Amino acid sequence: MSYRIVIEPGAKSKNYWKDLWAYRGLFYFLAWRDVLVRYKQAAIGIGWSVIRPLLTIAAMWFIGALFNSKVPDGVPRVLLVSAATLPWTFFSTAFSEASNSLIANSNLLSKVYFPRLIVPVSTIMVCLIDFFISFILLALLMVVYRYVPDWRILLMPLFLLLAVVTALGTGLLIAALNVKYRDFRYIVSFIVQFGLYASPVAFSSEDVYHKLAQLGQAGMVLKVIYSLNPVVGVIDGFRWSILGSNVSIYMPGFLCSIAISFFFLFLGVWYFRRTERAFADVI
Repeated sequence: MSYRIVIEPGAKSKNYWKDLWAYRGLFYFLAWRDVLVRYKQAAIGIGWSVIRPLLTIAAMWFIGALFNSKVPDGVPRVLLVSAATLPWTFFSTAFSEASNSLIANSNLLSKVYFPRLIVPVSTIMVCLIDFFISFILLALLMVVYRYVPDWRILLMPLFLLLAVVTALGTGLLIAALNVKYRDFRYIVSFIVQFGLYASPVAFSSEDVYHKLAQLGQAGMVLKVIYSLNPVVGVIDGFRWSILGSNVSIYMPGFLCSIAISFFFLFLGVWYFRRTERAFADVI
C-alpha cells in the first residue's frame, strides 16, 4: 500500500491564518535578511535611513518656500515638512518594497510552501525599522527649534498603524497584480513619484482646503478627490499628533482617507488570497 501526501497552500482559510503564526520563524528570517542585504554593500550603511528623509525634507522645504505655501502660526516650515516627510518616506518605501517583494523572492515561492502573505509583510517590518531610525532626525529638529509636543504625541502610534494599513493594503494588491502583469512595476514608480507632489508634504492640507473653498462648487468636488488619497489622512494625523494644536484636521477629509485605507486593505488581502494559489505557477 502506498501513500501520497499532497500539500495544498491555503486549502482552508482557518488553516491559512494558523500557518501565518506557525511560519513566524520564516517571517523573522526574511525581515532580518532584508535588513542585512539592504545595507550590506552600502558605504554609509544604515545612515541612508536618515539621509534619504533629510534630502526629501530639504527639497520639500524649498518647494514650499518657493510657492509661498501657508504655514500654521507658531510652526517652523521645516518642522511642518519634516512631520510629513517621515510618514511619506515610510509609505513610499513600504509600498514599493511590498509591491515588488513576490518577484524579488520568486525562487523561494516556487520551491516550498508557506503563507505567501509573509513575504510582503516582512518587507514592511523592515521599513518600520528605517522609520524609527529616521524619527531621530525629527526629534533633533524639534530640539533645535525648541518645539515641545503636547499630549497628542501619545496618539502618534495610531497614525503609524494607519500608515502600515495603507502601505500593506496597496502593497498587497499591486504585489499580486505584479506577479501576472509585470507592467505594474512601472506603475509603482509612477505612483510614488506622483504621490509625493499630490500629498501634503511640501504644503499643508489646511492650505489646500482653504484655497479649494474659494472655487465654489468645483472646489467641493476637488476636496473629495483630494481626500481620496489615503496618504492625506496619514500625514494630517502625524502633523496633528506631533505639532499639536497649531495644526487642525479637516475631519470629513480625514475620515474619507481612513475609509479608503481600510478599503484598500480589504481589497488587497482579498485579491492576494484569491490569486495566491497560482503564484508559483505564474512566477
